[in-house]
Amino acid sequence: MTAMRKALVVGIDHYENVSSLFGCVNDALSVKNILERHGDGTVNFDVKLLTGTASAQTVLRSNLKEFVKTLFADDSEAALFYFAGHGHIESTGGYLLTSECKTGDDGLPLGELLTLANKSKARNKIIVLDSCHSGIAGTPPSIAQVAELTEGLTILTASTAEQYASENNGSGVFTTLFVDALTGGAANLVGDITPGSVYAHIDQSLGPWEQRPVFKTNVKNFVSLRKVTPPLPLAELRRITEFFPSPGFEFQLDPSFEPELKGRSKGMPQPDVNNTQKFAILQKYNRVNLVIPVNAPHMWHAAMDSRSCKLTVLGEHYRRLVAKKRI
Repeated sequence: MTAMRKALVVGIDHYENVSSLFGCVNDALSVKNILERHGDGTVNFDVKLLTGTASAQTVLRSNLKEFVKTLFADDSEAALFYFAGHGHIESTGGYLLTSECKTGDDGLPLGELLTLANKSKARNKIIVLDSCHSGIAGTPPSIAQVAELTEGLTILTASTAEQYASENNGSGVFTTLFVDALTGGAANLVGDITPGSVYAHIDQSLGPWEQRPVFKTNVKNFVSLRKVTPPLPLAELRRITEFFPSPGFEFQLDPSFEPELKGRSKGMPQPDVNNTQKFAILQKYNRVNLVIPVNAPHMWHAAMDSRSCKLTVLGEHYRRLVAKKRI
């Protein structure tokens, strides 16, 4: 039996008393679709979707609060909350606005959301907020420098406490990057996408003058939010210790590793099928920044000039993981 992973995904476009929004329901649908299944089609999160699209379909504060309580009520492996809609901030803290809100402080208090998440027995709690001023989440108004997060809780927000969250082409800029990260943009070499790698992906994509995403976490290990096909087959990645048995080791190449006959000087050894197969894997390592040629511009030159190749810092990291049987 697979461990239980639950997600509550909320998108509110329709507001009865404040200005309506346009991209939040679409954003919520995109997040639901990407979270439901891993890259290979196997089941990932069991997603409950709440959308406010019109007066006949609203999301009320009482409803939202009950669903949040249910999300964080049990000891699931992962409980993820995503919200796209209006946010509000004042001296008492931040709020998520539901369809019927009038004043902002009649929304769901972020403090209440945090209390429910902090008390949850779920091993991993992830809160993702694409709303204005959402960066205040996890920070009590009285002591703005201190974030309140119990172990296992991660918060990722579209903007700081002072900023508005931008939309572009009918989608939240933050959610577009969030979905892009989950699609595979933030995957590591074994195909795992974690909250930390998602934040790094979004952070790199938004310049210093744009809205700044906020990341707060208190975890010993990052949960994998989604798995995708790794850029290298794992069997080939695990051979890294065969090529590089010790730290700093240089793998010696020569022209017999290069399958191309073009560019060979007279007297150069011919391609050797055993070596060309190894070289194909080393070139894949090179493409994902695990290996670099030594004193040569490209791997082809390293082979033809009988030079060597060595692991990058990232390559040494993965070599250690393989040596310790972590991969």
